[in-house]
Amino acid sequence: MTKRKEQSTNSLNKQLMAGNCDLVHAIDLIGGRWKLVILSNLETAAVRFSELKRLIPQISERMLVLQLKEMEKAGLITRTAYATVPPCVAYSLTAIGKELMPIWQQLSQWGSKHKTVNNEG
Repeated sequence: MTKRKEQSTNSLNKQLMAGNCDLVHAIDLIGGRWKLVILSNLETAAVRFSELKRLIPQISERMLVLQLKEMEKAGLITRTAYATVPPCVAYSLTAIGKELMPIWQQLSQWGSKHKTVNNEG
């Protein structure tokens, strides 16, 4: 993934939409294929990077790093580096991230309820 130019039309539209619509802002923070999956794996405790990679084997290491950086920047998770050999990094939910727990739980229930609808059509 390459970084978008700040003055590109896409970036400017994104800023305008996120600034004017709370829903767009929220989706911008948690949107994408992996963010909710990662967040839900942090629900009960801090998880090391290698454990996250093991829990979500379909995600590439590069994508996991990018998603974690974005969520850390957004204040949804916190990164803790331990001075050990080999180095160890763990991620956990912040208070803001924990506020999302009932939302992804409801979204998961909704997805489970309606999963067969898409598979039948």
